Amino acid sequence: MNIVIVGLGNIGGSFALSLRENAREHTVYAIDVDEDTLEHAEHEGIIRQGFTDPEKIIPRADLIIFSVYPLILKSLVEKYIPLLKENVILTDVTGVKRSIIGQIEPLLPESADFVFGHPMAGRENRGLKYSSAEVFKGANYLFTLTDRNRDDNVELMTSLIKRMGFKNVSSVTPEFHDDVIGFTSQLTHVIALSLINSDDVERNTKQYTGDSYRDLTRITNINENLWPELFVMNKDYLIDHIDRFKSQMDLLKDAIETEDVETMQEMMVEARRRYHDLHNLEMPESE
Repeated sequence: MNIVIVGLGNIGGSFALSLRENAREHTVYAIDVDEDTLEHAEHEGIIRQGFTDPEKIIPRADLIIFSVYPLILKSLVEKYIPLLKENVILTDVTGVKRSIIGQIEPLLPESADFVFGHPMAGRENRGLKYSSAEVFKGANYLFTLTDRNRDDNVELMTSLIKRMGFKNVSSVTPEFHDDVIGFTSQLTHVIALSLINSDDVERNTKQYTGDSYRDLTRITNINENLWPELFVMNKDYLIDHIDRFKSQMDLLKDAIETEDVETMQEMMVEARRRYHDLHNLEMPESE
């Protein structure tokens, strides 16, 4: 199978490396605007060949993986449609689904099957040099299936994703995807950004940080071009999650102000219970 990765950055490069490691029977190509990146990927054997001109490789593609910003995905699909091979499979890695699916599906020819996907893994740094096949191992992968998707193509994609090292592969609705990702991913980035930007810059905090601060702020090494797109495209769910988070912050703030130790303890016990449930850990006995 000829696999073409569109966008050879961190995630696209990680796909290429993982496919090279786990699915060597397939031939991996790439499309990118950066000729140096493509030359490096070819030289290192990450891909068979790279192209800046999609017309030279898209007609030969059996599977196309779009690893690009969500706002340019539609324009790329429109550009590639006249070039698509019969029965081609397409997929993506974007972190929002409702609007993307609504934009893309009406454009597709009948024979093309777009199996929308989202790898729940990655690194904050950008570029091919930060890509790694290891980042997918043990991670979760979400498919947002639609009525257009063919069962055999979904099975093929599921098998390929599992071979790449993803542990849990789930199929969810676009609405559920955007809701849960708004909470588990986008809200956590909002919290981290707000935390680090609320610091007093005159304090020279870096001399006094511990693991808790470093862990909470790690994800602020963020792609400032990508994440505003994700926030805005999912703003209804995200704003609701921010409001729910603020209500918990206000509850804890009020308990601190009024020295309501009982409420603080109840919140901490509940948080600990949820943490152990999330990680399938046995709940320790209360001291």
